[in-house]
Amino acid sequence: MFKNILKRKSSREIARDRLKILLISDRVNCSPEMMEMIKNDIANVISKYMKIDTKSMEIQITKAGSKGRSLKNPTLYANIPILDLNHDIT
Repeated sequence: MFKNILKRKSSREIARDRLKILLISDRVNCSPEMMEMIKNDIANVISKYMKIDTKSMEIQITKAGSKGRSLKNPTLYANIPILDLNHDIT
């Protein structure tokens, strides 16, 4: 199990993931520029409370079904590596 976590993705896997994100964002009318603006806004807000690795941060929009419904709504997922928690928040 832990072996998969530490395994780096191949260039092919990264390219495939990026293509999936591009296709999904296109289907929900969210341009790559808009995705980048959303990513920057999320990073700015979270950075107020903790130190994050913005270079490794990933966001994506997927089509996820609601509980008990077949209709799929767009859902925003974020993978944000936390480097340190700021304990001196005022």
